[in-house]
Amino acid sequence: MVAGGGALAGGCAYLGLVTGAIPVDLGIGRRIRPLGPLELSIAAPREVVFAVIAAPYGERVPRAMREKVKVLERGDDMVLAAHFTPIRGRLRATTVETVRFSRPDRVDFRLVRGPVPHVVESFQLAEDEDGGTLLTYTGELGTDLWRAGRWWGDLVASTWENAVRASLDAARTEAERRSTL
Repeated sequence: MVAGGGALAGGCAYLGLVTGAIPVDLGIGRRIRPLGPLELSIAAPREVVFAVIAAPYGERVPRAMREKVKVLERGDDMVLAAHFTPIRGRLRATTVETVRFSRPDRVDFRLVRGPVPHVVESFQLAEDEDGGTLLTYTGELGTDLWRAGRWWGDLVASTWENAVRASLDAARTEAERRSTL
């Protein structure tokens, strides 16, 4: 009976950690690892790409993004937003991040709550010679508890980068669609 209760508690703790419901920030044994870089060439002007990236955080959230992003607080050049990422089945991870906009060439993200204690990221937008945009994603992810944290960080980073890659691919498709109108 005790073993069953321990397994249940361990399972609940794992679900809380994975989904971001139980954030753990101990500040000991912190390990930092890079995220990216990812580079993406987009056949659309930088202003269009920036507008597509900023759209989910605007006053009117596009219908396709309503289940992925919820703005919790809004300022002049920054929002506090919850991001929802499907994990498995009906499970989804919730991260809360600040998103700062430096029009037209940069969007910065800083994790407030999630499955790891530290993430900072940026999308940098540069014009290329063809009038399109080169988007570069970079960041860092930090975990606590030395070797165990490194293992957890590697696991989270893989999922995190895949989610970013999917978002960037969707942004490229939408920016290129808008620029051909």
